[in-house]
Amino acid sequence: MVKLSVIVPFYNVRAYAPDTLRSLRANAREDFEFILVDDCSTDGTADVLRRAEDEIEGVVVRRHEHNGGLATARNTGLDAARGEYLAFLDGDDWTAPGYYAELLARTEELGCDFVRTDHVQVESRTRTVHRVPHGRRDEVMDPREAILPAARTTSVDYPYAWAGLYHRRLLDRGLLHFTDGLRTAEDRPWIWRLHREADSFAVLGLLGIFYRRGVASSLTQIGDVRQLDFIRSFDQVVRETAEDRDAKSLLPKAVRTYCAIIFHHVSSIERFEPAVARTLKSMSGEALRRMPQQVLDEALDSMDVERATLLRRLRRRPAGKEVTAA
Repeated sequence: MVKLSVIVPFYNVRAYAPDTLRSLRANAREDFEFILVDDCSTDGTADVLRRAEDEIEGVVVRRHEHNGGLATARNTGLDAARGEYLAFLDGDDWTAPGYYAELLARTEELGCDFVRTDHVQVESRTRTVHRVPHGRRDEVMDPREAILPAARTTSVDYPYAWAGLYHRRLLDRGLLHFTDGLRTAEDRPWIWRLHREADSFAVLGLLGIFYRRGVASSLTQIGDVRQLDFIRSFDQVVRETAEDRDAKSLLPKAVRTYCAIIFHHVSSIERFEPAVARTLKSMSGEALRRMPQQVLDEALDSMDVERATLLRRLRRRPAGKEVTAA
C-alpha cells in the first residue's frame, strides 16, 4: 500500500533539479512514491529525471509531449497517484530530510482532510520564514471559517499547494485537481475550493519546505502574456464564490483579493512587454466591470486613495485588443 504520493512537476530546471531530487532521496520510504512530471523540458531536465528513476526508491516519471503548464502537470501527477495522502513539490524547491514522514505522522494524528504548513523562502543567500496566516495551530477546524475576514490576510491568501498535505478522500471528491491550462495563479481557485468544500483542516507549525524565489525561468519573473492568466484564475474564484451558499459574506473577500492582485500587477507594469502591458490594462478594466458592482463599490470605498483611484480609472477604461499566447 502506498501511504504518500508526492507530485513534482519539472520544466526547464536542470540547474535546480538535483537539489530537489536529493531532498526526495532523503525522504524516501518503502510506502512513499514520488511522481516526477516532466512538462516537456528542453534543457536536459528529462535526462536528470530518467536517472532518478533508477537511483531513488519510489520514483515514477511521467513525461508530457507538449508543455501544458504547472496546473496540467500537477493534474497528470494526481491521475497517477496511488497514495492515501498526497503532497506537492515544485521542481526547483526542496525539503528537509525526514520532512514528509513527520508531516504525515502529525496529519494522521489529527485525522483531518488537509493540513497547511509554514515554509522557508530562499532568495539568493537570504532565507525568510513565511507563516500560514492563521493563528490557531495543531487544532482541527472548519476550513470555511478560515476564509474571512475580508479585510485581513487569511488562509486563502496563502495558496501554495506544496505547503500542506491532503487526504485522498479530497481527490475522490474532485477537490484536488487544478483548472487545466492555467499558467499562473493556478492555486487560487484551488485553495478557495478546498476551504469552501472540505470538511476539516489544521495548521501545523512545521518547517521543512524550502521555496526558491527569483528563478529566472519562473513565470513570476517573466513579463509575458502567460502572466495574465491570473485574470482567468480570479474570474473563476469570483464566479464560484458567487454560487456558494454563503456568497453574501464571502464575495467581499473574493472581490477585494482580486482587486489587490490587479493593483499589484498594474502598479509594476514596467516589467511587462509593451503589448502585454496594454492588454493587462484592458483586461483588468473588463474584469472590474464583470465583478458584482455593489460589492466592488463597497470594496473600493474601503481602500486607500491610491489603490481606489487606480482601480476606478481602470474600470472606466474602454475595452481594447488583447494579446494572446503563442
